Amino acid sequence: MKITYYLEVISSWCTWAEPTWAELKSRYAGRAEFEWRIALMNPSDFPASRAQCDWFYQRSGGTVMRSPFKLNSGWFEAERAGHYEAPNLVAEAARDFGFNGDKIRLALAHAGVREGQKIGDLATAVAVAAQAGGKKLPAKKLRAAAESASVRARVDSSTAEFFAHQISQRPAFVLTDAIGDKAVFSGLVRLEPLVATIEAMLADTAAYAAHRAHYGSPPPA
Repeated sequence: MKITYYLEVISSWCTWAEPTWAELKSRYAGRAEFEWRIALMNPSDFPASRAQCDWFYQRSGGTVMRSPFKLNSGWFEAERAGHYEAPNLVAEAARDFGFNGDKIRLALAHAGVREGQKIGDLATAVAVAAQAGGKKLPAKKLRAAAESASVRARVDSSTAEFFAHQISQRPAFVLTDAIGDKAVFSGLVRLEPLVATIEAMLADTAAYAAHRAHYGSPPPA
């Protein structure tokens, strides 16, 4: 089966979902295919002020997640009017250099929501990613890729895919299996409902395979 994780790099809820994503990858290694995809937030989805951002962080991190640490709203810049595409474009561009895993986007997210770095600025986002990637991720080439039409087209395409599922909340997890079943979770960050659904889908897929082994393909019409 395949598990697709739709995210926005600077989203606090995606930050809270990362332990769940890591656990799923560990628990179902070799049994599922994993892929993350960028789903850009609309400018209006971002906080309107730093004070508002801090209020959201108190609710998500403190009230809901009971986190031992508080997220840092220092990344917020009112003059951007909700345009924080840069870290997402940089994370996507890093794929062109072989960084298809989580390393670069996690470094960007940490720099933004944990350290308060202003990663909405492309130069800052590139510097963070280049440091995380080392010699294999040269800053000048990474920036050129992040500014390219092809990378922007990939981000726009994955964002459109996200909205095509008729959902609006990130993180989102789309589970698909070999027998055509699909389950969509939007906005949930906890492990348990995902595990229960994955187990059910894997069990159904195994049952189909067992039936096919005993009785072959369906008879012709």
